[in-house]
Amino acid sequence: MEKLQRKYAEVLLKTCLKIEKCQPLFITYDIERRDFVRIVAEVAYELGVKDIYLEANDPLIKHDSLKYLSIGDLKKSSLWNKEIWNVYAKKNAAFLMLVSQTPNLMKDIDEKKLNDIAMYALKSKKEFNDLRAKSKLAWCIAAVPTKEWAKEVYPDSLEPLKKLWQAIFRICSINKDNPEKEVLNKIKKNEKIAKKLNEYNFKTLHYQNNLGTDFTIELPENHVWATGSEKLTSGKDVLVNFPSLEVFTSPKYDTAEGIVYSSKPLCYQDVLIDEFSLTFKKGKVVKVAAKKGLKTLKTLVSSCKNSDYLGEVALVPFDSEISNEKTIFYETLYDENASCHLALGDSFPECIKNGVKMSKEDLYKKGLNHSDNHVDFMVGTKDLKIIGTTYDDKEVIIFENGNFAKEFDR
Repeated sequence: MEKLQRKYAEVLLKTCLKIEKCQPLFITYDIERRDFVRIVAEVAYELGVKDIYLEANDPLIKHDSLKYLSIGDLKKSSLWNKEIWNVYAKKNAAFLMLVSQTPNLMKDIDEKKLNDIAMYALKSKKEFNDLRAKSKLAWCIAAVPTKEWAKEVYPDSLEPLKKLWQAIFRICSINKDNPEKEVLNKIKKNEKIAKKLNEYNFKTLHYQNNLGTDFTIELPENHVWATGSEKLTSGKDVLVNFPSLEVFTSPKYDTAEGIVYSSKPLCYQDVLIDEFSLTFKKGKVVKVAAKKGLKTLKTLVSSCKNSDYLGEVALVPFDSEISNEKTIFYETLYDENASCHLALGDSFPECIKNGVKMSKEDLYKKGLNHSDNHVDFMVGTKDLKIIGTTYDDKEVIIFENGNFAKEFDR
């Protein structure tokens, strides 16, 4: 196990972040996974890193802080005040965000209080977010399992933690002889698909499936389909999500029409939302429904300005590595890479030509949403059909039976 964990750490630092000698490294992680973080730190020091900042998160302490402290006291706590992120962003640090889930941990916390402090935490690292949006920082989100998360994913397993580690190694190609080559080959395949989508220059996308999804959205002129590989202004390519099986762009925020049904649960702020739907009119969510987590879903949609508009459309084939695990991971990083998904909230500047050089106001004028939040939710199914219409009114089948049409997946 430790040998594979070291390979995982090496891929994260060398392939995803492309960490440089003497570049500071900022790591966030669940306190239970300090054993893995020690491996990451050892690899980093071997690569010449001299400054490592560790931000350990204890989900149970976070829960209790929300239970007993006022918003004013919470804002003074390092659990929620993230100004240190700005300090390291100005140092040009590489940011490694190791995520884990504890589904339903926050189910007894007031939704508004949880949302307000989460929004404060986002705003407290404004400089980090601004530099990241301008493609000036190397960053990567990756997952490490914890006992509680593993038990949620594999409730019938005698060794759920081991099983979740093995799934992560499998999905991320860590168990292969040359993980870096495997990872880069997947990115290259998605780049070919993105290139084909960009050549078509679609004006609209129309989604339909048997769940009841019947949804249309427009794409802005000069939009760009991208992959998980982001080119920084320094010229370095980094993998910002690991794994990443998606091809994505940002839509015109005020054009969504129709209804979309979720295909997988969404774990938002450690609260589970399941079997839900969103109805859109002129881009805005006008109706929500859910069998589980309805209050949290309503809070999400109204969490901040423009969080009720879309900022991302992403395509992921149903027949993919993560989907074929036939497992709900309750972690968006994994579940979104098993399914086509949409995202409420902020858009991506790199998804429009020369967007990283534009101001937020200019991007908004071009049709890209601007919001303090960005939350993905899954809509892909094995029968999903997506038809694109070009600016010259040509209809093209992009997705059929849950997968890319042959034209795109060669």
